[in-house]
Amino acid sequence: MAIFFSVLIWSAINPKDYFTWLLETAPALIALIILIATRRRFPLTRLTYNLILIHSIILMIGAHYTYAEVPLFNWLKVTFELERNNYDKLGHLAQGFIPAIVAREILIRNQVVAGRKWLNFLIICICLAISAFYELIEWFVALVSKEAAESFLGTQGYMWDTQSDMAFALAGAVSAIVTLSRLHDRQISKIAAGQPLP
Repeated sequence: MAIFFSVLIWSAINPKDYFTWLLETAPALIALIILIATRRRFPLTRLTYNLILIHSIILMIGAHYTYAEVPLFNWLKVTFELERNNYDKLGHLAQGFIPAIVAREILIRNQVVAGRKWLNFLIICICLAISAFYELIEWFVALVSKEAAESFLGTQGYMWDTQSDMAFALAGAVSAIVTLSRLHDRQISKIAAGQPLP
């Protein structure tokens, strides 16, 4: 909580644009409310909480600068002669990676589906649905507010930005399943057995 609120406060101090800041931090703030409301009846694994924190930090950094102007990624753009600031791609990779573990935990612990193949398929479907829904929100904001559209969309003139964002979310979801499933299973087992996590 200390890390979350420290970054949130830093992010809120003189951001590029307050309306864009609110739009970009909203998912982190909504997640915080949900996590506080469910912490007793459905506590998550330490891995899941840590990943949600990382995702929240990514959102808050993007909210402060706007995704197209994060300084480190501007430096990378100049240094490696890239066509654009790719911080938003990190955000969309995380948009697949972190929700994959959250979805995985909810599906396993509620015994929604039997069999790992169906589990993995549903996790990827959920992550792609979240990514598509977010792209629809970006489109709606662009229609309603012309001023915030470019900052919030962050397309930087790339016509395939929406499809690219969803591809990064897909890559993130698959990467999370491949790299973290065993660790996640161990932590879920400890919760099921009522053991404290390290």
